[in-house]
Parts: sequence; C-alpha cells; structure tokens
Amino acid sequence: MAPEALAHVLRPMQDLFPAAESPDLLVGLGTPDDAAVYRLDDERALIVTTDFFTPIVDDAYAYGAIAAANALSDVYAMGGSPLLALTIAALPPDLPPDISSAIMLGLAETVRGAHAVIAGGHTIQDKEPKVGLAVVGLGHPDRLLTKGGARPGDVLVLTKPLGTGCITTAAKNDKADPAALQEAVGWMTRLNRDAAEVAVDLNLHAATDVTGFGLLGHGTEVAAASDVTLRLSFERIPFMAGAWPCADQWTFPGGASANRAAYEAGVAFDPALDEMRQMMLFDPQTSGGLLISVPQDRLDAFAAGMAARGAAWWPIGTAELRGAAGIIITA
Repeated sequence: MAPEALAHVLRPMQDLFPAAESPDLLVGLGTPDDAAVYRLDDERALIVTTDFFTPIVDDAYAYGAIAAANALSDVYAMGGSPLLALTIAALPPDLPPDISSAIMLGLAETVRGAHAVIAGGHTIQDKEPKVGLAVVGLGHPDRLLTKGGARPGDVLVLTKPLGTGCITTAAKNDKADPAALQEAVGWMTRLNRDAAEVAVDLNLHAATDVTGFGLLGHGTEVAAASDVTLRLSFERIPFMAGAWPCADQWTFPGGASANRAAYEAGVAFDPALDEMRQMMLFDPQTSGGLLISVPQDRLDAFAAGMAARGAAWWPIGTAELRGAAGIIITA
C-alpha cells in the first residue's frame, strides 16, 4: 500500500486507542515505528511485529528465508531479540507440496538461525503464494531503538547495500544477470542481528530498517520523528554491484514511483544527481539493512563491535539541526 494511502487507512484506528489508556504501550499507532512495544516491567518489553508478501524470487526456499529475515528485521530494528514466531501462509491448492515444503523450510531454518522458535501459525488457500511471520521479541524498555532518537551530530550508518527492488524486478522480467540475483538473495537472507546487538550494547537510541519505502522513505520517517535533517552523501551510499545494470534498464518496481511521489517534496537533491540515481534511493528494499544513528563519540566502538562480528556497515551521512528539507542528498 502506498505511504499516503496507508496513513489514511490507519488514521481512524488511532482515535480509538488513545495513548493515555495504555501507558505501558511504549510504541504503537500513536508513535509509528518498525514494531509495537509493550512494557512488561522495568527490565522487559515485548516487541511484536508481522510481515508477509508475495514471492520476490522463484526459488522456493530462498523466498521463505527472505520472508522470515524480513519479518525478524523489525524486532532487530527496535533493539530486540526474537523469541518466537507464528507462520502466515496463503498457498495455492495446486502448488506442488515439495514447493510449499521448501518455502516453509526456508522460513523455519531462518527463524532457527535467529535463535527463535516457530510455535504455530495459520494457513489459507489463495491464488498466489503469500508467506511471512508474526514475531514476538524481547527488549529492554530503556534500550529501545526508535525512529525518534536521532540527534544533530550523529553519524548515519547503513548495514546493507541497496538494490533489491530493481534487481528482483529485472529478474522477474528475465533481464537480470543470475549473479546479480544471487548477490541480492545473499543480502536479503542475512539477518540484522549483529548490528542490533552492537547498537544495544552501546546504548544507541535510533534505528530503522530500510524496506518497502526505500532509503529516502524510511529516512524521512526518522527525520520527522527526530526533528532533524539527514544529510546523506550519494557517493558513500552502498549499492549492490548488480543493481546498476538493472537500473540502466529502468527495471524499478512500481513502489519506487509511489515512494517518490510520497517523499520527494521533503528531499533536496544535488543537481548533479540524475533521475536514475535519485530513483535508486526511492527503490523499495526487501529485508534491507538497518539505518542507525550513532553519536560521534561512539563511532569507533561501533566500528570495533561490527568488526568483531564480521558485519558490514557504511557511514553515509550525518544528522543535523532541522532545516527546510528533511533529507539533503549531496553528490
């Protein structure tokens, strides 16, 4: 659903659940974020999320693994650890059982790799496969990562390169090099656990995962919630190597145009950046990386923590005092 349409649909629900009636609901409809958070006590908070989607790749196992990693990512983006998951599956009745089994195995092995457990789920019949998870995680009420925690002077880091939208769209149209798709699948099935653990260990306060609204859509949400401007350097933003040949063919999914329509008014682009490069930043991502706001005095410790885990990250900009634009992109 397009960002503006989603906001319109959710608005009536917000009026039915005023924050004053649920003081232990730390993150909910009134403060939109990557997952809901409910405080159990002074040391524990439940982190709850759900996500599912239609096939993004043809390989059944990879599809299930990507769907699981994508759903689990919302818990990591809030600074939590997944505890358990329930499967969500809509499968065609004529889908061969071995394909359905491969999808579910991809889901299950990814959840197990996150040190969580699948405890049940729900399945229906549908014409097109749709799979995902409802995930329950645990975090500390005082160590949450939210979209509203960025502060001027923070360094903005990204933990996965961009490009999954245009690569997978090209693959669906037989326009992607197999190596490009393999590269994208490798990143999409990678968990965001390492970055989340480092961020919580360092008592950082701001993060989001980059998914369907693209880097600029989710960045805009951080800028608005934190009342800052994000200044990003295009040359420092990582892209998958296989993304550029796909972008040259303009194989952007429809969501890229929807993201651009929703968010471009709040973005100031360097005139040197052509339309294709701008679209790469609106490109919807699946199971993308975390965008984390790191105070300058903790950047070296963040780098050390990520290096110790062999985890990738890139510094792509800084947060600054709020200006006319929510995001500024320099060449």
